[in-house]
Amino acid sequence: MQITAILTHLGFALFLALVSAGCVVLMIRFPILDHPDARKAHLHPTPKGGGVGVVVAFMIGMLALFVIADIARLVPLQFLGVILAALVMAGVALADDARDFRFVVKLAAQAGAAVVAVASGLVLERLAVPVLGEVQLGWFGVGLTLFWILGCTNAVNFMDGSDALVASVMLVASLALALISASEGAWFVYAASLFLAAGFAGFLPFNLPPARIFMGDVGSQFAGFVMAVLAVAAARFDATQISFLIVPLLLLGLLFDAGFTLLRRALAGERVSTPHRTHLYQMAVRAGVQPAHVAAIHAGFTVFHAILAAVFIQLAPAWKPAVLLPALAVQLLWAAWVLARMRARGLAFQ
Repeated sequence: MQITAILTHLGFALFLALVSAGCVVLMIRFPILDHPDARKAHLHPTPKGGGVGVVVAFMIGMLALFVIADIARLVPLQFLGVILAALVMAGVALADDARDFRFVVKLAAQAGAAVVAVASGLVLERLAVPVLGEVQLGWFGVGLTLFWILGCTNAVNFMDGSDALVASVMLVASLALALISASEGAWFVYAASLFLAAGFAGFLPFNLPPARIFMGDVGSQFAGFVMAVLAVAAARFDATQISFLIVPLLLLGLLFDAGFTLLRRALAGERVSTPHRTHLYQMAVRAGVQPAHVAAIHAGFTVFHAILAAVFIQLAPAWKPAVLLPALAVQLLWAAWVLARMRARGLAFQ
């Protein structure tokens, strides 16, 4: 990529970050308030919906991409289907921030967006599996893609409960994905990742502890959905579509905590859709770790995962899945540390 092109892209990203910040300021000035309760960490009514800035910045970037950047387009059906689905889902999520819908309503909106993305043609068709080799997924690929999009969307949403945690992870992860995509010549994924990073760069300063505004479902669901879709698009980096694993690797800190918590609650016989405050990151805060430190730890995880993703690109296909192992080992150590700190403080998952 030429230096002039890089400077142009960075300048446009800076513009989008300023747009995002401006939207966040408006949401602070005309707030949707998030009132404290027993399952929330904040003590005073705080504005939410700051993720509007991320959505607006991303959509402006996508509009510019669609109008002027032929090199970075998906085919029109895929492009328009995914973008409109994300926008409608963000609208439902913003309404949820204002009115607090039941979980089934949010899930229906997410499922609708996922179906539109899949129907537009973004589907995993094959995947290289250790021992088995390349496997044609057929209709199973449709189910796997839907499951992934819904799972990633909700995992990111569930993890947005501590100042700057998800925003910092998303900023690092989207920047890393943009760099990897540029190195692979995948210009749509590069542009979309850069626009998402710009949106979070504008939002994050307002979300640093103590947060002046929360992202809200409009930001967390939107970001989870976009990253899930970009994972499917990134699968095209290689013929066996194993590059699909890049985004799950980058987001492993969020996915592990969400998965660990879901499994633990299910095994304990709890209703998993019921609001709670027993994620590992929440237990760490309750055990005395400052929110700023928890956010920094998760951002550090993501930097480590980005390094592993860079290694991933260079490995032979048979070895690529092995890159997940050190990342998973770090998450298991984090879980063990949190559990030990909980025991020392006499805390339980409740």
